[in-house]
Amino acid sequence: MNTQARFTSPQWKARFKGYVQVTKPGIIFGNLISVAGGFLLAAKGDVDLVLMLASLVGLSLVVASGCAINNCIDRDIDAKMQRTCKRVTVTGEIPLGRVLAFGITLGVLGFGILALFTNALAVLFAAIGYIVYVGVYSLYMKRNSVYGTLVGSFSGAVPPVVGYCSVTGQMDVGAAILLLMFSLWQMPHSYAIAIFRFNDYAAAKIPVLPVAEGMAKAKLHIVLYIAVFALVSTLLPLAGYTGIAFMGVTCATSLWWLAMALKGYRQDVDLTRWARQVFGFSIITITALSIAMALDFQVVAEPLLTFSK
Repeated sequence: MNTQARFTSPQWKARFKGYVQVTKPGIIFGNLISVAGGFLLAAKGDVDLVLMLASLVGLSLVVASGCAINNCIDRDIDAKMQRTCKRVTVTGEIPLGRVLAFGITLGVLGFGILALFTNALAVLFAAIGYIVYVGVYSLYMKRNSVYGTLVGSFSGAVPPVVGYCSVTGQMDVGAAILLLMFSLWQMPHSYAIAIFRFNDYAAAKIPVLPVAEGMAKAKLHIVLYIAVFALVSTLLPLAGYTGIAFMGVTCATSLWWLAMALKGYRQDVDLTRWARQVFGFSIITITALSIAMALDFQVVAEPLLTFSK
């Protein structure tokens, strides 16, 4: 078989698709939006395109690496879940060692790009997020504790901070607000998934809140976290990092999301459908806020608190 035929064969295409799938492209795309939002918020109109591209590509490769290795770690529990039982790490379509090597290679490339083009603080946050996701969350907390979602929320909040710190090189109030805001957003987003994927998580014996402590507590936590998220997201305009347009977007989306969450207490509610709606609007909310903070940035005269690189 000649080279051209080999690279266009159905088997090769399936293998390529498998490698792409283990990186979880949907997660990468979502993180790209938040990285760009954090970067443009910090850049305040003075955009270094090379630095921005390096931040986006480097962090995307780091995220892809973490997802690929997570697939290797989760292959036993993935086999018990309808949504994940056909992943290549479960079916053996791609040998586990190759997926692991692929993930490590992506990580080396990603951290290399960040180290070469950004700064020590951005690399540090990327590394902490990676270690928390792969080491703490995937290897232990996800399987053993109801607080796994809380731990995982930190790693999920790292991308916009990496984008922000790539520009500033310091951990200031703006970066701290981003970290807290995106961490809080992760919680109702993840609990909603756990509700409409309840049977999968129960089958795999993953102690997410709905499985471990019941739907009533999960619904309460969704409402409380959205309420706190709504308050924290207003800190960006209140601290002068964004303007009135961002305030309008965050109030509108957060309050709508909260109203949607409160519908979970209706007696005739279809919990699965409701959870999918809460999940879907969570994506709309964080995307809208990422775009708004990228466009409605304000110049802050002096950060109240900074930790330099």
